[in-house]
Amino acid sequence: MFQDGLLKNKVVLITGGGTGLGRSMGERFLELGAKLAIAGRRKEVLEGAAKEMVEKCGGEVFPYSVDVRDPEAVNAMLEAVETHYGRVDVLLNNAAGNFISPTERLSTRAFDSVLGIVLHGTVYCTLELGKRWIAKGQKGVVLNIATTYAQTGSGYVVPSAVSKAGVVALTKSLAAEWGKYGIRLNAIAPGPFPTEGAWSRLMPTPEIGELFEKRIPLKRVGEHLELANLAAFLISDMAGFITGDVVTIDGGETVWGGGEFNILDEVTPKQWDALEAMRKRG
Repeated sequence: MFQDGLLKNKVVLITGGGTGLGRSMGERFLELGAKLAIAGRRKEVLEGAAKEMVEKCGGEVFPYSVDVRDPEAVNAMLEAVETHYGRVDVLLNNAAGNFISPTERLSTRAFDSVLGIVLHGTVYCTLELGKRWIAKGQKGVVLNIATTYAQTGSGYVVPSAVSKAGVVALTKSLAAEWGKYGIRLNAIAPGPFPTEGAWSRLMPTPEIGELFEKRIPLKRVGEHLELANLAAFLISDMAGFITGDVVTIDGGETVWGGGEFNILDEVTPKQWDALEAMRKRG
């Protein structure tokens, strides 16, 4: 499906597009023919990323510095991108903030810092662009980056869990409401995909990283290209009948965690032999 020109001339706006997974997805979109706008708070990082992405992949990248927690700034961003390219076809809400902490240690300010970027930022970008699409009668695609624990909850990342749960609800709700306008909304729920920024906050020591890898049935973390290919498919016309879905890409981590007896991975062959012998005697 990843033929040349899959995303030809589609204008894709990526929040958090200058680093990490946002940048990896953007580079894949460029390879498939898209035109990019990348947004984030650090202007110098965005400009440097845009230059490097074009040198590596070709195409065109328009960088724009914005704080997605500010609805007026979001409106100005969309004005700038539409002025530059003439339109926006796809919005990828990737901007995020997260850290690990016992929840009782968090201040309301720390909680709000995550809610502001992840939930409010996604809402502001989606609503403003959606209103523009509807007013112009233009079809569009929104792809949100959620997380596997958005639907189950998780300790130690509660602000993120709350925010991403809201993003999932937004995705499903607007998919139902805006389908009549030709607007599709989907989400991706990634498992562990190492990035320089988020990984250093969530996996600060090798020991913690090893704990996470042990609970993944495929016994490895994800590769950026795997996520980028999934995102490219979901925003392409080949996924034109998919909306309101949350696609999990986590090497089986979620299903492993949901099975009460999956912890028996730790049982050795010798122990299984002993258990089998006991069962046969009984």
